Amino acid sequence: MRLPPPPRDSLLGSLHSPIYLRWQAGLQLGWLFALVQAPLVVSAFSWRWFAPTLLSIAVYLVCYAGVFLGPLRRIPFNALAIVATGFAVWPVNGVAIGHIAIGLALLAFAARPRLWLGVTAAATLLACAWWAWFGIPAVHILVVAIAGIAGGTSNYLYVRSVRRDLALRLSQAEVRRLATLAERERIGRDLHDLLGHTLSLITLKSELARRLALADPARAQREMEEVERVARHTLGEVRSAVTGLRAGDLASELVSARVMLEASGVTLETSLPERLDLPESVQASLALVLREAVTNIHRHSQASTARVDITQNGKDFSMRISDNGRGGLAVHGNGVSGMRERVRQIGGTLAIDSPARQGTTLTVGVALASVLTESAA
Repeated sequence: MRLPPPPRDSLLGSLHSPIYLRWQAGLQLGWLFALVQAPLVVSAFSWRWFAPTLLSIAVYLVCYAGVFLGPLRRIPFNALAIVATGFAVWPVNGVAIGHIAIGLALLAFAARPRLWLGVTAAATLLACAWWAWFGIPAVHILVVAIAGIAGGTSNYLYVRSVRRDLALRLSQAEVRRLATLAERERIGRDLHDLLGHTLSLITLKSELARRLALADPARAQREMEEVERVARHTLGEVRSAVTGLRAGDLASELVSARVMLEASGVTLETSLPERLDLPESVQASLALVLREAVTNIHRHSQASTARVDITQNGKDFSMRISDNGRGGLAVHGNGVSGMRERVRQIGGTLAIDSPARQGTTLTVGVALASVLTESAA
């Protein structure tokens, strides 16, 4: 059975429900078993600890669900309620320290580091008071501080990374949409300029040829020959305009690459010819290879600069993608196998040079003559 999607203004909904958070939300419920089982093993059953423990579980479940599925603005309230519940039950059930540790870690999801660190410091001081008043083990004070800082740091950095990736994907989608819109407007203007005058000319000459068909057949024939010549010339111009539209895919992908890399602190330098004369299938495959390579730089390279050099000499095409990152790119990992397959399908070659700590260079070469021959066959 498929679960309904989380609310859009919730933590899971705003992050598009990443698998890590869903697993974390499920696995962290397992410790509730220890909250009841541990006191039963250590000491006998007693309503003195069992009743408050059951009440704390009810509060925990409601607030825990609120952190992941409730409005984002309610995360601090729900997390603080879990921490407070832990301190209330701690004197009678030592395992309730888990409430405090988890609550502090969940507080970091609110993306307010001052609040999370301030509450962690306050919880550590309160644990010192609990040690003095209720005789809890002194080592638990250290557990509260470490759990709050370590767990909170992990959650804070993870959510920040997911939100940054979402923003980058949205930026890339918007860039592609604007690039497509600009290309459509350009091709519309080009076709209007190309066809408006030419079709008017063809119409006039066709009407003239129709009127001369009986009176002066020879001249009518010359007019129709002129119509044919103009039509063929215009067809060639239209094909050139459409080719220009198709050739924009790789250039648009470079714009998206710049958005992604510069948003993550990587400077991108590019070099490409003014015009690319590539078949549509080759253009699409190369754009996907470029996207995968740039994604690897963003996710894995730890680079500060990257460069894309595209050259086309006659029927020989070359694309070189390099960075100054940590290198060590696996030959069959990080999407390399997919890139090799795409390059192989268009009859090209893919070479990778990635020495450890010396950056990575990926070179794609395509002999367009063989591609055009295969297409013609």
